[in-house]
Amino acid sequence: MNDLIAFCGLDCEKCDARIATLTDDAALREKTAQLWSKLNGVTITPEMINCVGCRVDGVKTPFCEKLCPIRQCALEKKVETCGDCAEWQECGKVAMVVGNNADARRRLQQGAASAT
Repeated sequence: MNDLIAFCGLDCEKCDARIATLTDDAALREKTAQLWSKLNGVTITPEMINCVGCRVDGVKTPFCEKLCPIRQCALEKKVETCGDCAEWQECGKVAMVVGNNADARRRLQQGAASAT
């Protein structure tokens, strides 16, 4: 699977944090920090908006690096994505994403199908 597909199936290439990091776009960092602060009910500063992707080496947002339960579980299980885990369709962790994002669900289903 494409390395820029996150463990949860989201497309990191479309993530504003990754785009802001690669383009060093301060305005996009500010906009993303404000939006993510509002959506998550926590303070996120523009300085925290630095990430190159969930599954690639390099900088990550503080949430993705240390707090994301999906990423931590996938790293522990040593799976390429959650789609490679036999339990992913019943998993409450990844359900936070795939329950609201049909594209992420489809990517994980395709990844699981190609692994069999």
